[in-house]
Amino acid sequence: MAKITPFRGLRPTKELAAEVATLPYDVVSVAEAREFKKYPNNFYHVTRSEIDLPDNADVHSQQVYERAKENLDAMMKDKVLIQDSEPCYYIYELVMEGRSQTGLVCGSSVDDYNSGIIKKHEFTRPEKEQDRINHITATGAQTGVVFLAYNDCPSVQQIIDDWKLVHKPVYDFMAADGVRHTLWVIDNYPKVASITRHFEQDVPCTYIADGHHRAASAARVCKEMRENGYSVDGGEAFNYFVTCIFPASQLQIMDYNRVVKDLSGKLPDEFLQLLEKDFEISEPGSNAFKPAHPHEFGMYLAGSWYKLIAKPGTYTEDPIGVLDVTILQNNVLDPILGIKDQRTDKRIDFVGGIRGMDALQKRVDSKEMAVAFSLYPVTIKQLFDIADSGNVMPPKSTWFEPKLRDGLVVYMI
Repeated sequence: MAKITPFRGLRPTKELAAEVATLPYDVVSVAEAREFKKYPNNFYHVTRSEIDLPDNADVHSQQVYERAKENLDAMMKDKVLIQDSEPCYYIYELVMEGRSQTGLVCGSSVDDYNSGIIKKHEFTRPEKEQDRINHITATGAQTGVVFLAYNDCPSVQQIIDDWKLVHKPVYDFMAADGVRHTLWVIDNYPKVASITRHFEQDVPCTYIADGHHRAASAARVCKEMRENGYSVDGGEAFNYFVTCIFPASQLQIMDYNRVVKDLSGKLPDEFLQLLEKDFEISEPGSNAFKPAHPHEFGMYLAGSWYKLIAKPGTYTEDPIGVLDVTILQNNVLDPILGIKDQRTDKRIDFVGGIRGMDALQKRVDSKEMAVAFSLYPVTIKQLFDIADSGNVMPPKSTWFEPKLRDGLVVYMI
């Protein structure tokens, strides 16, 4: 069963919450983060501290991690961030385009991660893990929240709903992208204990929705600290990592699309002919095609949009084979374009559905990319089924919106 813990969150003052909060470090480029350099309380100074160094600085240099610590320490010294005096749970509600989702911010057990009670659906990349390990080690903090999901649990949901009904939030603001962020602090010991108990009794497992690298990095830091003798009773903060756990019924996965730099030496007409083996292809058009059903794909090539439909028999019905990201990989990216591993091949890039079809078309029209593919999104059920089976999805299969904000609750280890 799932083991969670309350913790003493490091949080911004109410007046500064909206100014501090940022998107996760890994969904913004350095250039995008630098636009916020002029705001001294912005949390990119911690999560993307390279913005405070020369433009040519190595983003993985020790100097970057040391600067992150300096900036975090300064925000604490200046009382921009203040740590709660007692362990708490935090209710975090996000509302985007009229749809709301409410999660519980807590510490989740590294032992649960290692044993598979916290289930995974993606492989991680060693260099990305090492980046967050260096960041956690330097700052003494987990600054990015791991996004978990679980099958709806009425007993937990009732406590959350009741608390929201009779308590005022500590933060309630609208971000620049139109997403509303509201946070409540559960600081009542009996309620805290009840939530912990219900997870132990009623929640058999949780699933990583977003944040595989953050979770893996926290687990490796925990392992190193245990091996170095820092663990006494297993209750130390580093034995947990900061998560926000949402009921599955409230979540929505968006499409995660692909762009490829070249056609592997093929002309557009030749490429289209090769696609005809496994796909029904529509006549070219000027309007962007966003798939409305599984096994449909949009393709933007040489100034035109095409609708592709995978032919029967070109894919399997197992949990992995039926995914459109798998169909694209097995029938296009690998055999025709020579992309064997999407995790490591530099010719392919990924575009979250939140950026829209225009973002795909612009990447091709600019000649940066040769072809773009729009995909139908994976479902929550598919994610759970694959994680339950012990398998992993192809990389960059899921894009969740809205994004949690960094800086609202920091976990000190």
